[in-house]
Amino acid sequence: MTVERSAGGSSFGTGTGLFRRMPIEHLTEAPKGSSLVKSLSLFQLTAIGVGGIIGAGIFSLAGVVANEDAGPAVLISFLIAGVASAAAAFSYAEFAGLIPRAGSAYTYGYAVLGEFVGWCIGWDLILEYTAIVAVVAIGISGYFNYLVNQMGWNLPHWMLGAAGTHDPGKTVGQTGHVVDLFAVVLCLFIAWLLTQGIRNAARFETFVVALKVVVVLIIIAFGVFHISKSNYTPFMPKGLGGAFTGAATVFFAVFGYDAMSTAAEESKDSQKHMPKAIIYSLAISMVLYVLACLVLTGMVNYKSIDTKSPFSSAFTSVGMNWLGTVIACGAIIGILTVMFTFMLGVTRVWYTMSRDGLLPKYFSGTSHKHHVPTRVTWIVGVASALLAGFVPIGTAAELTNIGILSAFVVVCIAVIVLRYRQPDLQRGFRCPWVPVVPAVGVIASIWLITYLKWETWMRFAIWFVVGCGVYFFYSRYHSLLAPESEPVVFSPPAPPAG
Repeated sequence: MTVERSAGGSSFGTGTGLFRRMPIEHLTEAPKGSSLVKSLSLFQLTAIGVGGIIGAGIFSLAGVVANEDAGPAVLISFLIAGVASAAAAFSYAEFAGLIPRAGSAYTYGYAVLGEFVGWCIGWDLILEYTAIVAVVAIGISGYFNYLVNQMGWNLPHWMLGAAGTHDPGKTVGQTGHVVDLFAVVLCLFIAWLLTQGIRNAARFETFVVALKVVVVLIIIAFGVFHISKSNYTPFMPKGLGGAFTGAATVFFAVFGYDAMSTAAEESKDSQKHMPKAIIYSLAISMVLYVLACLVLTGMVNYKSIDTKSPFSSAFTSVGMNWLGTVIACGAIIGILTVMFTFMLGVTRVWYTMSRDGLLPKYFSGTSHKHHVPTRVTWIVGVASALLAGFVPIGTAAELTNIGILSAFVVVCIAVIVLRYRQPDLQRGFRCPWVPVVPAVGVIASIWLITYLKWETWMRFAIWFVVGCGVYFFYSRYHSLLAPESEPVVFSPPAPPAG
């Protein structure tokens, strides 16, 4: 159906100016003419979610946070981040069961709190998801270097990049490294994989996630026999402050379901399967995180943890070199799934913002053969490759987290607002104990934001200012909700049950 507008703005939506929004009733169906193919099952969605959550958090960041901030209390860091993430996950699940659209937090914010709020979240996610892909690629590169060294080879110094030392305080010029070539290749490989169609890409992702989970289970099963209780003392060497700082650092390792939910339009039954996949993936991942952290800090004193390849080095230290090599291989293969999930996420957010007119229509073009947004996929692939190749892991990591936490705040607030604004909407899943649970998500996310470094705030502020410029000089005039744009064509809203 075609929806007309009034002279002052959209007659089919409520709110004006910066807070104009599309009505929820017109978002309960996939957009008419969508070129994305519905092919993802519940199992595949859950695998993509687990693939996005479990990865660098276990294989890289757990060791870094234990060594530098939290000590054995890295376990508490993950639990704190997990609680905040769980509160937000219930909110995401409610929206996922209500709005089967690509875009995730961007779409939810746009629909409930207004266009400018949605724009801000979408703009931030484009940067942060891209940076996460780069951080993960650098983390894999560390394990690759470990594996090569175990085989008795030494990679040329120039191809290890700034990540070669895994020392965020050193730059390329100081170390003599030029480019992290392996990380660059990984980013481009994931971009190519995503251009081959969501069905083929999801099959690869599911298979690799299964391998990764097996590797984590092997770590837990073998490592438990080499735990020394003395390594747990002191449990909190820097007190609760160290644990909270660690929680802010590892937070991006526990929200892969957010990026997974951007694929709602490619799910066979999004309103039923997406909420389940969000909850299943977070629950499975948190159990594995807690057990893996207990094993790592029990095997090695936190001061002696190798931040480049913590688990491989831990097993090597107890004479199990062969298992260290297996873990390094598993880490390289398994962390690929994190790159897959977040590159999938950023391309779907970008694609949806373009389709809504907030970014040039060029970016919403899809492949006629594979029905995926190929243009933005390659742009993200190249951008993440440049970050991974030339930026130290610490600097790249500082581009993440604050925008994701902000997205969590927006989604949790939106659940509360929509529940009171339209309580009778049909929801495939209802967030429990509203407004308490979403409020916990808001408070926890804001609390974690305060623990982020000032460099993170500075980069976030610069990106935000640039985004405001793009919005006020381009997006607000080209939006589908702008008075001068073409009338919007929506599929009719789904009829009520019965």
